[in-house]
Parts: sequence; C-alpha cells; structure tokens
Amino acid sequence: MDTARLPPGADTGPHPTLPDPAPGLLPTVHIAPARGWPEGGAPTPAAGLRVRAFARDLDHPRWLLALPNGDVLVAESNAPAKPAGGSNNPLDWVRGLVMGQALQRAGAAGVSADRITLLRDLDGDGVADLRTVLLSGLHSPFGMALVGDRLYVANTDAVLSFPYTAGVTTIIAPGTPVATLPAGPINHHWTKGLVASPDGRFLYVSVGANSNIAERGMAVEAGRAAVWQIDLAAGTQRLFASGLRNPVGMAWDAAGRTLWAVVNERDELGSDLVPDYLAAVQDGAFYGWPWSYWGAVRDTRVATADAEAAATATAHVATARVPDFALGAHVAPLGLAAAAPGAPASAEGLRQGEGMFVGLHGSWNRRPHSGYKVVFVPFAGGRPQGAMHDVLTNFLSPQGEAWGRPVGVALDRRGALLVADDVGNVVWRVTAHPRAGSNKLSLTSLLAAR
Repeated sequence: MDTARLPPGADTGPHPTLPDPAPGLLPTVHIAPARGWPEGGAPTPAAGLRVRAFARDLDHPRWLLALPNGDVLVAESNAPAKPAGGSNNPLDWVRGLVMGQALQRAGAAGVSADRITLLRDLDGDGVADLRTVLLSGLHSPFGMALVGDRLYVANTDAVLSFPYTAGVTTIIAPGTPVATLPAGPINHHWTKGLVASPDGRFLYVSVGANSNIAERGMAVEAGRAAVWQIDLAAGTQRLFASGLRNPVGMAWDAAGRTLWAVVNERDELGSDLVPDYLAAVQDGAFYGWPWSYWGAVRDTRVATADAEAAATATAHVATARVPDFALGAHVAPLGLAAAAPGAPASAEGLRQGEGMFVGLHGSWNRRPHSGYKVVFVPFAGGRPQGAMHDVLTNFLSPQGEAWGRPVGVALDRRGALLVADDVGNVVWRVTAHPRAGSNKLSLTSLLAAR
C-alpha cells in the first residue's frame, strides 16, 4: 500500500507541497482501531498546559457549545441509519464495504444517541457535577448555536429552533423547523455544522459532499459541498460558498468579520494528497470540488462525459479559490474554535494570541496515521501566520490503536479549551498549568518553546 513520502510539515501551511497523485487499484486503508482510554489514561497537553476530564461516559460526543452562563452542551450523535438496498454499481458496493469496515473499526458505526446533553460545573472545580438531557429524539444532531432566547440545532436533515432560557436543564417544547438540509438515502457526509453571525441575523450551515469525487453523479450533490446562509428574519436560505468537499467546523475571526471553516479534502490520491485545510469562507466563492483541489490543480478522475460537461468543469476550475492554510493530508479536521487575544477570563484560562484551535480527528486513507490531535494555528491581522502548534496529542497508543479521537472544540466561559473525544467518550478540559506562569506567557510562546 502507498506510504507517505513527504517530510513532516511539508503538507502544511499556506504553500504546501503537492506531489503527483498516487492512486491505486484499491485505496490505502490504515485504520486506528478504537480501543478507548486505559484506566487513568489521558491525552498529553503541550508544555505549560494541563488536561482533565470534564465529563466521562458519554455516548459518542461529537460537538460542543459553551453557553454564556457556563453550561456546556454536548451533541451525542452518530450517523443516521442507512436504508435497505443501495446502489447496484459494483464500485459503490466495494467502497461501501471498505467504508463500513473502516467506520466499525474506528468506533463510528454505533446507533446514534440523538440527544443534546447539558453539563454544569456547580462548584467550579473544572469537572461537570450536573448532567441532564436537554433535548432528545433528534436526528443525528451536530451543530448548535444560541441566538437570544432561541437554541438552534442542526440535525442531519434540518435546522430546528427551540426556546431557551438561561439555566434551563431540559427543553420539552418541540423544535420549530427553520431550514431543510440536503440528506436523503445516501447522505455520505451526514454532519451539519452550524454557527450564527456575530449580530445574530444569520445562521451558516456546513454541508458535506455525497461522495468522494462526485462518482455518483452531480445530481445527488445538489446543495452539497457548500456553506449555506439562513436569514432568520426573512426565513430564507441561500448558497453562500461552494466547492468545499466536506466543510465541518466554522468560526468567526477575532474581529467578527470573516467566517472560517475547516474542510476535509478528497481521498484515494495517495498518502500525501490532498491536504485538508482551513479557509476563509467568502460570499460567492468556489473552492474547487470536485474538479480541482488547492485552487486549479485538476483531479483527472472526475469524469467530463461530453463537451458541455468539460466546458463547465474548465469554467469552475478557472475561478477556484486557493485555501488559506493546509492542515496536512488526511488529518480530518472537524472542530474549530477561535481564540481572541487578550487577558484570560480566569487564572486557569489559556492566554493565547489571535488564532484558531482545530480538532484533527484522523483519517483512514494514509500511512502512517496523521491527525489524532488538537492544534493551534496562530493568526496575525486576521490571517494565519506561522506554523501550527500541537496543543493536545497522544490520542493513539504505541501500537496505533485509538485511545481517543478529538472532534469538536470550544472555549468555555473561563477561557479553558474543551475537546469532545468520540472514541474515549470524554469531554476533556485543557487549562493553563499553575506552575507555567500563565499570566506572563502566551499560549503561542509556550507552544513554540516545545
């Protein structure tokens, strides 16, 4: 099987190395089997930081929302059940078999809990004392956003709105439909990210493609590989940006002017391609999928059956926007949280400069493994600046088994970093270490000193 040849770090940053594609008859399958944490086990924080379990024994925790009153919401969720039957295409059958085995070994093939759980730290010791089911009976929920007295939840097929009052521990009111989202019987990338605009006027929803490179045809990709904007007052929705194969986590920059997203790029071009990335999501912009990657680099596997299709592909590639920052090939970025410069909210809060925390879930299509950690991408003037740094590592055992896998990341009210771990079934809380002089050193300097 194909093995990565690029030196470490060559596939990261604003100008990653893009080698020639190395597709094979069968894709490289290199799975980290899900094992969970041994007794007393935990990921390793960077120097000057420490980590502790905020909550354990969750059911596939995927996404986080830190509320203004200090409560933390966790989406416990998994892929929706697949309908009986399926494609008659033999290649689809083989891909489905490979992916099914990969998901099962990676710990992502269970029944979805379909709920939002509320966690509350009553005594301020950094561990949740109260746990309640805030919402149940959902449909593979993922993204969440709070706007005023409404809590918005992105199910796999729709955005719903619920009444919310600060301090409430259970919501029994039914959800009000806000927008329908692309789903259907295939629903290849089922997660739907959600973020509100800083002024609360709009919601933004990330929707992944229904395939790797449109091998099922473009008809099933309608509305997918995109970010959608929902106007809450008008009750309308429109395509905001497209050509993003699988955008997941989204966050606004420190100034609240630019929307950023992490994107999972295409598979089966070899262990060194294609870098997953962090991008500023511009209104009306196109980012290449499925015809090209990293701007105008053509993917020759994407069929153009006739002259009209070829002309369409050429026109799209000519307008493809180059991503802003490569996170590495097959690292599977999911979580994204913005860090604003300034004093921490508490002594244990992370004192960081401007930048983004990213949860790298890890992928199946690369040898050796990549991802399986949380990183920090420093910014300056609203743009990525310099190399990214490890924040939380060692989610894999020495034997290549997954003790945990990071997904959603969020900063809580006190400035600590929360990390959802969907294999360890834990929410981790990363804080400044008291002995690190956290009031004198920034997170960026601590990480750079490693």
